[in-house]
Amino acid sequence: MAQPERSRPASLIGRQVRALRVAAGASAGGLARSSGISPSMLSRIERGLVSPSVETLDRIAVGLGVPVSRFFGDQASRTDFSHVPAGKGILVDRIGAVADYRYELLGHQLSGNLFVEPYLVTLLPGAEPYVTFQHPGIKFLHLLTGRIRYRYGNKVVSLGAGDSLLFDATALHGIEDIGELLVAYLSVVFTLRD
Repeated sequence: MAQPERSRPASLIGRQVRALRVAAGASAGGLARSSGISPSMLSRIERGLVSPSVETLDRIAVGLGVPVSRFFGDQASRTDFSHVPAGKGILVDRIGAVADYRYELLGHQLSGNLFVEPYLVTLLPGAEPYVTFQHPGIKFLHLLTGRIRYRYGNKVVSLGAGDSLLFDATALHGIEDIGELLVAYLSVVFTLRD
């Protein structure tokens, strides 16, 4: 008995369905039940043996909790992956007022027009408060150790280990007061490229 021929679009969609199912930790049977399709149909879709209808893809998307558009990206060929072992980030030299702010770049990601830069920032013994950072993008800050008072525009918040901020970085921002030594935080900047 001859094997059914696989079409390229059906194969790509099938790989995506399977990859998303595995990433969600769902069994094939569980996804078939939650999607309202037969397990054999799901198996045939994942193996690229059939081109599913839009209705069937919508049911699977609902079962996975993802938009239908996720089935049309070729995740397997993406190369935007960055791994930085502990202590191996790139040290970024800072001069002037932020000279004692140690920036370790933990990777970078360029996906489409979104650029992401995560830094581990450690305040060295000579670090002084600095509240005039201002740059394009969105910034996420998560305090790992120490205590600080952080200024964003005309707002000031006290932060301790485990506290986070997310804000538009076009406003003036920065550390207003260093409450405890050994301050370290994760700073992630998200910027759109033109």
